[in-house]
Amino acid sequence: MSVAARLPDALPLAGAATPGDLSAARAQMGFSLAWHIVVACLGVGLPLLTLLAEWRGRRTGDPTVRLLARRWARGMGVLFAVGAVSGTILSFEMGLLWPGLMGRFGQVIGLPFALEGIAFFIEAIFLGIYLYAWDRMTPRQHLLTGVPIVIAGIASAFFVVCANAWMNQPRGFTVRGGRVTSVDPWAAMLNPAAPPQTVHMILAALMVACFLTASVYAVALLRGRNDRYHRTGFFLPLSLGAVVTPFQLVVGDWAARFVADYQPVKLAALEGVYRTGDHVPLTVGGIAGPDGLRYGVEIPSGLSLLVGYSPDTVVQGLDKVPRHQWPAVTAVHLAFDVMVAAGLFLLAMGVLLAVAWWWRRRTGAAGLLAVPGMRLYLWAAVLTGPAAVVALECGWVVTEMGRQPWVVQGVMTVREAVNPAPGLMHGLWVLLVVYAAMTVATVYVLRRLARERPVPVAPQEADVRESPVV
Repeated sequence: MSVAARLPDALPLAGAATPGDLSAARAQMGFSLAWHIVVACLGVGLPLLTLLAEWRGRRTGDPTVRLLARRWARGMGVLFAVGAVSGTILSFEMGLLWPGLMGRFGQVIGLPFALEGIAFFIEAIFLGIYLYAWDRMTPRQHLLTGVPIVIAGIASAFFVVCANAWMNQPRGFTVRGGRVTSVDPWAAMLNPAAPPQTVHMILAALMVACFLTASVYAVALLRGRNDRYHRTGFFLPLSLGAVVTPFQLVVGDWAARFVADYQPVKLAALEGVYRTGDHVPLTVGGIAGPDGLRYGVEIPSGLSLLVGYSPDTVVQGLDKVPRHQWPAVTAVHLAFDVMVAAGLFLLAMGVLLAVAWWWRRRTGAAGLLAVPGMRLYLWAAVLTGPAAVVALECGWVVTEMGRQPWVVQGVMTVREAVNPAPGLMHGLWVLLVVYAAMTVATVYVLRRLARERPVPVAPQEADVRESPVV
């Protein structure tokens, strides 16, 4: 029997938020998460890129690549600080905006947040060592101090996403007499949704960091800064992103099949399936109408084939649940389509990179940039960073809006979880001002770091000079 089936029908909160305050709370949490998640992804992927650049520079003795690693390390420090601020804001919002959720289930999902805090402090400690001991350790020792940063960053993402996965597949508690009892934090954290969601998120973080970094250097190359510093800064992250992307598509299929098995209403919303049946088409595009999607392109029996490898596969539609439990079909469906389209674009860019590498090997061209059509490829590469971010944000729209109206699937609605106190809209305006200031400050500092020359380097690297990245 499911957790939802064992819960009493009424677990009321004292008071209820107005529709305006509920919308304000949703907007605050959504905006904060959308902003923080990009910085958090850079915090997961950029340390790995930096370590790869340092390892390659040490191995080849190339001072230009080592200088690139130092530049990325400084940017990594700035982004870590900014991420700590935005993450702290999110932690306060969890308690202030959603006291119904945290007050009732805090003991259930507290474990992954506590472990994430430990991973955060480990990352902070070793980041400090990595940044300030660059010339005070042997190359091998310094490189090894970066390994815990990578591990801790990935662990932080894992623990946080485990908490979100629990909201999609709640486990680890029972309810007796209207109270949460028999709490098993480990069962809650390691719920069935955790494996596909965590792997999907970690790979997405790597893709965002790789393609965003590559897109910055693509702009520099298009501006004529065709030196080894910028070529390495472009091809190193682009290559790693190209390697990760096919694995992400496979994991995305895994996650979608999990949704089909355990969250059929979410699948019905993201694919726009109104009526349960077989031979269900796969619809690309379209907006929700009263009886189905309109203006979309249908692939006959496509969804049934994807879900069960047979056109006879029955797919549950939205008709199986009351209308008031339907997610926002248009938003969820279009977000899913955009996410898939962005992923396919990034996959195509990786395939083209492999073709260019093969062509260079076959013809003996002077470099990848000498391959015919590479300037056009650079223009497309500028879009890879924004495309990865758009895919990331759309993925979270699918995850969160596809679960509506539930904050905990089948257990607690968003309206039950929100703070009933008035005036939440005022907090939204303050939040927008704070994040606007943080955005301007972050961009300003990163641009100053990019334009600063020469970068402080070790004596043996002092003869290397690079043009600004941005």
